[in-house]
Amino acid sequence: MNADAGRFAAIDIGTVTCRMLIADVLGDRVVPVAKGYEIVNLGEGVDATGVLKPEAMERVAGAVDRYLEVRASCDAPDHPVLSTTVMATSAARDAENADEFADLLARRGLELAVIPGEKEAALSFRGASADFACSDEGEPPMILVVDVGGGSTELIAGRAGGEPVRAQSFDVGCRRVTERFLSADPLDAEEMARARAWMRDLFDGFFAREDLPPIARMIAVAGTATTVVSIREEMAVYDSDCVHGSRVSLDELRAINARLSALPLEGRERVVGLDPKRAPVICAGLAILEEVMGAGGFGEFTVSESDILQGMVLEAARREARP
Repeated sequence: MNADAGRFAAIDIGTVTCRMLIADVLGDRVVPVAKGYEIVNLGEGVDATGVLKPEAMERVAGAVDRYLEVRASCDAPDHPVLSTTVMATSAARDAENADEFADLLARRGLELAVIPGEKEAALSFRGASADFACSDEGEPPMILVVDVGGGSTELIAGRAGGEPVRAQSFDVGCRRVTERFLSADPLDAEEMARARAWMRDLFDGFFAREDLPPIARMIAVAGTATTVVSIREEMAVYDSDCVHGSRVSLDELRAINARLSALPLEGRERVVGLDPKRAPVICAGLAILEEVMGAGGFGEFTVSESDILQGMVLEAARREARP
């Protein structure tokens, strides 16, 4: 590691997944050292009850305990982990007992930040946009970063490598949509149509704003988008290098969603490239991506493995560098 670089850890606790990144940061470069990913479904039932279930919080705690063991193995005297940032998003924002969850992590020496949607959007944009800042024309392109989560979806527009010029967080996520609209197995076309109409009204408003600049490229981050490539390429073993930078057309997305929607849950769980624990919510996630593309007039999107985790470690490095 370069002597000027710092090592940082970040844990992102979403509605569906709990993920970790330990990385060395040099300027705007993020070099991963270790990663972790587990589906924990923290947001199970939150949309209806407004409360985090004890068993869901314990699932997160178990994942975090494993991540802390990984952090300890990366915390060398000559290259220490300078800080560990822990953030929770939609499910914790909606929960009345988020303080109880924060106390659970505090007993592990971790300070939980339950961040608003605007903060989530800014961090996702910073993490995702840096890789797309180069352009043949010299000026970085105007991009839209789309972050489909379990409880919310963030749309963030701005010039790659710069700051967002327009961002909005919607309470539209793959778990929220599934629990609110989709009860049939296999999926019912009328239920899905109602779900699509609901989210379409919301997304149309974002793209109708006159202050939204022309977008050259749509970048999709997080598990729904990466899963599309994993299924398309039939990845028995997930390959992040293959996924990052892959392009997915709207026709390909629709075909994959149609295929999965026709299967019962048990059949989706056996699809190569799809984490079985993501099978209950994947069709809602794909529908969200479809509706964003339709509202924005995009014929394809590019998948980025860089997202809020990279944004979190970059922000931590910036704080460390301040006098």
